[in-house]
Amino acid sequence: MKMDYNNMLAERIGPEGIPINALTALTPQIEKATRAMKEKRPQMAWRDLPYNQAQIVKDIQAYTAQMKPQIDAFVVLGIGGSALGPLAVQQALNHPFYNELPREKRGNNPKLYVVDNVDPERLVYLFQTIDPTRCLFNVISKSGSTSETMSQFMIIQAMLEDKLGKEAARKHIVCTTDPESGNLIAIAKKEGYKTFYVPSAVGGRFSELTPVGLLPAAFCGIDIEGLLEGAAQMDAMCQQDDIAKNPAHMFAALHCLGLAQGKNISVLMPYADSLKLIAAWYGQLWAESLGKKYDLDGKTVHTGQTPVNALGSTDQHSQVQLYAEGPYDKIVVLIGVDEYRETITIPNTYADMPSLGFLGGTTHNQLLKTMQTATEYALTKAGRMNMTITLPKVTSQSVGQLLYFFEVATAFAGELLNINAFDQPGVEEGKDATYALFGRPGYEAKKAELDAAQPKDSQYVI
Repeated sequence: MKMDYNNMLAERIGPEGIPINALTALTPQIEKATRAMKEKRPQMAWRDLPYNQAQIVKDIQAYTAQMKPQIDAFVVLGIGGSALGPLAVQQALNHPFYNELPREKRGNNPKLYVVDNVDPERLVYLFQTIDPTRCLFNVISKSGSTSETMSQFMIIQAMLEDKLGKEAARKHIVCTTDPESGNLIAIAKKEGYKTFYVPSAVGGRFSELTPVGLLPAAFCGIDIEGLLEGAAQMDAMCQQDDIAKNPAHMFAALHCLGLAQGKNISVLMPYADSLKLIAAWYGQLWAESLGKKYDLDGKTVHTGQTPVNALGSTDQHSQVQLYAEGPYDKIVVLIGVDEYRETITIPNTYADMPSLGFLGGTTHNQLLKTMQTATEYALTKAGRMNMTITLPKVTSQSVGQLLYFFEVATAFAGELLNINAFDQPGVEEGKDATYALFGRPGYEAKKAELDAAQPKDSQYVI
């Protein structure tokens, strides 16, 4: 994996870029953050995932080999990282129309469905699509109190037990949860469900390289050992003290400097359909980790960047107009691929038409890469901050590298911003309000607070 940040610098794009002396002036904070990343590594359990999962991988492989012949579909019940991560890896590494392929063309692997939201239509329509008695449902929740996931689980548990009986239904549910505490581990033990564990110190948005992501990937035939190998390769790069040799630290430093200059939107724009959902996964990681009201000293800072996902070349026709001529408030990160896994050639059908003839004999591979180069040029000419990440090819190893790269970059940005990148108090407020409105015991004070809120004025409702 390579990262080119030339077009972040003022010497390339003009006054809206980052002056080299600003990067130099940040050296004391960079050195402090680098020390903190080393000192706090024992608290960042996700950083050890590339090295400590050999037995877990064996358990997953044995379980998937046993269960694959018995099921037609593997259904993930999860939300946040528990849904975005498995979807991103599936999109990256498997056929884009995976579920539509005949089973033998899927490597005799089951279909994959990920159900995250509680829109009532979603689950009803899923039941119209699948035979639940031929599915394995993976309930993912560390706490076992995630309202969306646990409500889905209770509906499916009741349906399976009604159709199959309690004993047979048990084999159709597998739990991924905390090894020691929470509702789901208690339920799993009581009901006798097969269970995989998320290390207690690994938060949801950093959990893709745990069974949260590895189990769904393995059921779909993805090389999970390759994912971990790639992450380990990136970890070696990210332990460099010299920021000029550490891509994740440099990515974070440039984004923080850009933020200080008013660039409060981070656009991730892959030029590969396979990487489209990596951008959505990054959106949660970057937003939930860095969007904070208070810093570590208790000072009100309201910091963070708004992540936006785009896709090249699709969004050259929907968003790039804004990026090139709108406010100077964005950093655009392009992700390219040196070698696509397939090649398709454009025929010389209309050679006599100059506006079409130039395409004949070239490939979509060349066309997409050229469009990426053109977008980079247009943004640079307009004086807009942009940078490019390039994968040699989309493989398990390179995807593992990319996931781990963004995780380290996020943690390092948190250190530079002097915030806690691993909590989410803003999310908890919404959860608590939901619990209170539903009358969950223990949330009476929050319910009273909600009841006392100022009512809306009907004159402002049209």
